[in-house]
Amino acid sequence: MTSAERVGLALSHREPDRVPVLLTVNLHGSVELGLDLETYFSRADHVVQGQLRLRRRFGHDALLGFLYAAVEHEAFGGGVLFAANGPPNAGAPIARGRDRVLALEVPDIAAHPRLQMVLEVIERLAASAAGEVPVLGTVIGPASLPVMLLGFEPYLVLLHEEPETIEHLLDVTTRFCVAWGRAQLRAGASALALFDPFSSPTVTDDPLYERFVGPATRAALASLGGPVVLHLASGRVGQRLPALSTCGAIGLGVSAADDLSELEQVCAGRQVLVGNLNGVTMARWTPREAREAATRAIRAAGPGGGFLLSDNHGEIPLQVSSDVLHAIMDTAREVGRYPIEPHTDA
Repeated sequence: MTSAERVGLALSHREPDRVPVLLTVNLHGSVELGLDLETYFSRADHVVQGQLRLRRRFGHDALLGFLYAAVEHEAFGGGVLFAANGPPNAGAPIARGRDRVLALEVPDIAAHPRLQMVLEVIERLAASAAGEVPVLGTVIGPASLPVMLLGFEPYLVLLHEEPETIEHLLDVTTRFCVAWGRAQLRAGASALALFDPFSSPTVTDDPLYERFVGPATRAALASLGGPVVLHLASGRVGQRLPALSTCGAIGLGVSAADDLSELEQVCAGRQVLVGNLNGVTMARWTPREAREAATRAIRAAGPGGGFLLSDNHGEIPLQVSSDVLHAIMDTAREVGRYPIEPHTDA
């Protein structure tokens, strides 16, 4: 069975040969090529080679058409800060103050070199995959992107004090989210992950979610025109499950703090679950601990299909060893073979 067939069955809430595995190793390609991260992310060819080499090494079930989250900050005119051993981060906020926020416009995707590089990566990965391996695209949720554009505290102040300004901001980010996601789907992405930690009750209370975050997220999901997993980027689903399970996404990327068995009971047949291996503690795991964690996740959410094993954040730290990644894959091939008995002990 090909990875595309395996993932397709899981997304259809049916049982493939085994649980699919999404290793979000967008950083590890730099190690494969012996390059620092800034050099690695400077050329589409590096990223394509890195992704293809990593899949040959581990045999996971998707290729990532993703560089780093700050690409979207760059699209709006912001800078990016590269580190030696971690993901590139957004530079200084570019829209401090009401006037700067109201002046924001949707970036021209065709005119931005870094966005065009992402599309080239997706196109080349899709050509290499030849329909046998899904290629995943990524967009940041319209209510979460402003954290980079404004800074966390100024954004929260506007959310509470200037609703008219927020409405303009979310209109801009929603239109960009939809345009950017559609561009990736046209380039060959099989599906999208919409990263939206602001949809999690870990980050926003119910009034903010119901007034601003939820409507913007649902509007984006309704307009993207392709299969989308709503990923909370380590945020909990928690008590917001009723709203998130009906938001229009085909799946949820869930936290290590969420109980997979409880989520599976609600989401079975409605949304797939993606997760929920702890990406922080994973950097300290032994292969044995990796096998135990993967086994617990598979037995909690794997029975009946509708589950993709992955980390809980959507970006595996560079410090996670190859031995741990191999152990996760080996567990999926052994414990994750269908049919899976529903129990939670390792």
